[in-house]
Amino acid sequence: MTGTTVCRTVVAIALTATLAGLTGCTSSGGPADGGPGGSAPPAATPQPSDPSSTAPPAPSLTGPSAEALRAVERATGRAGSARVESTTVMGSELSLKAAGALGWRDDGLTGTLTITYTGGTTAETMRRLGTTAMEARYLPDAYYAEVGDEFADRVGGRHWIKYVYEDLEDLGGGAGAGFADQMRNTTPNQAVKLLLTAEDVRRVGEEKTRGRRTTHWTGTVGGATAQTVDIWVDDRDLLVKKVERGRTENGELTQTAYYSEYGVTVSAERPPAADTADFKELLASQGG
Repeated sequence: MTGTTVCRTVVAIALTATLAGLTGCTSSGGPADGGPGGSAPPAATPQPSDPSSTAPPAPSLTGPSAEALRAVERATGRAGSARVESTTVMGSELSLKAAGALGWRDDGLTGTLTITYTGGTTAETMRRLGTTAMEARYLPDAYYAEVGDEFADRVGGRHWIKYVYEDLEDLGGGAGAGFADQMRNTTPNQAVKLLLTAEDVRRVGEEKTRGRRTTHWTGTVGGATAQTVDIWVDDRDLLVKKVERGRTENGELTQTAYYSEYGVTVSAERPPAADTADFKELLASQGG
């Protein structure tokens, strides 16, 4: 790899991984042309072509099931934060696990996740570049992805890439369209909003989830694309587990997330400016 290709590759992978650690199959579409090894960074896991499509459709479900799910939506939304553990598999390209704490308030998403690459071609690329894990810090206006020493050596010793959401909206070819909205729509209660749009939503029954008694709900939210959402809810109407499945241009996408310690204190500090490279400036310097 040339120096330019390495830089663009890591920038692209960091962009993909930090969103993949959060989102499941909540929208349609796929990465932009180029991919991690190409000339342009991909939009992270699935991206809509129309920014307005990032918001879930209006609820179509009515009756007792709708009331039960709306109670879950309200309770999870009010909780404001939780610890999160998730695994994501995107075809043969990427598999990862993420762990940390996230908060969701009116001003946006905050929190910190440790993201570990566990398989796929992306993990192999990152391993060759000397890293198998990174830290992602989410703030209301931007998120920051940590990179390893080998990449830092290529950008003046800086160990963080800053992605301002507004800058991502301007990616060529619509790759970043709706990115900021999608980041805001990655909280646990969004999975419930999706289920409220499913005509076939049903209560599966009572199940034990990590030792806790939960109610399992399932539904198809993607129409012809057969995207499915399953949630497990405790007796306080809080999500304990979520599974989303669907298809992207890179193959089957499955994300499983566990939530605990609702209301936990969440913090995310901006890395030092002297140790941070701006995504937009970095791409420009690499001919992006």
